[in-house]
Amino acid sequence: MRICESFKSIQGEGKKIGIPTYFIRTVGCNLNCAWCDTQYASLERGTDIPLDNIMAMVGNCNDVCLTGGEPLLQKDTIELLERLLNSNKTIVLETNGSIDISQVPASDNIIISMDIKCPSSQMESKTNFSNIDTLREKDQLKFIINGGTDFDYSVYIIDKYKPQCESIFTPVGGMDIEPLAEEVIASDLNVRVLPQLHKIIWGNKRAV
Repeated sequence: MRICESFKSIQGEGKKIGIPTYFIRTVGCNLNCAWCDTQYASLERGTDIPLDNIMAMVGNCNDVCLTGGEPLLQKDTIELLERLLNSNKTIVLETNGSIDISQVPASDNIIISMDIKCPSSQMESKTNFSNIDTLREKDQLKFIINGGTDFDYSVYIIDKYKPQCESIFTPVGGMDIEPLAEEVIASDLNVRVLPQLHKIIWGNKRAV
């Protein structure tokens, strides 16, 4: 697989927030979100790393996050997921929601973390909404929100598609969470509001 970077850190987002996790970030993305904070994953060439080597790098870490870029663009992603499952790992697969996720192995040990691209991303037309029917209770929908238009759009999507899984609202930039939290409280929404914990701890510093 072509890998941008890999490292052990704290999971900063979603249902697994705060858990020590080994991150594998793939190269390449088919979207270009206006507020993307990992554009380097699309711009850099990365390194071809055999799956055996990736498994060795993960080592004894129980939790693995496969992220990008867009991991489902890589031809070996499904095989890597299967190998991680066979090694009793718990996996978060982060995907931008534009690619069919039905190919992902059906396992309670894989959490699919799927983005819904809001208007401020300028990529909302790219979302494959049929993916929502594939998501199960164990999975999560992630909305990155920048103001009222994004908020209203998120509410609309949840009401229209009624996902089985939990919906997570996070502010663009990951840290200025108070206005979003207050809006969720006022709206009586049954969603989870979360910051990006890694940015609170390390700021925008890239993993090395």
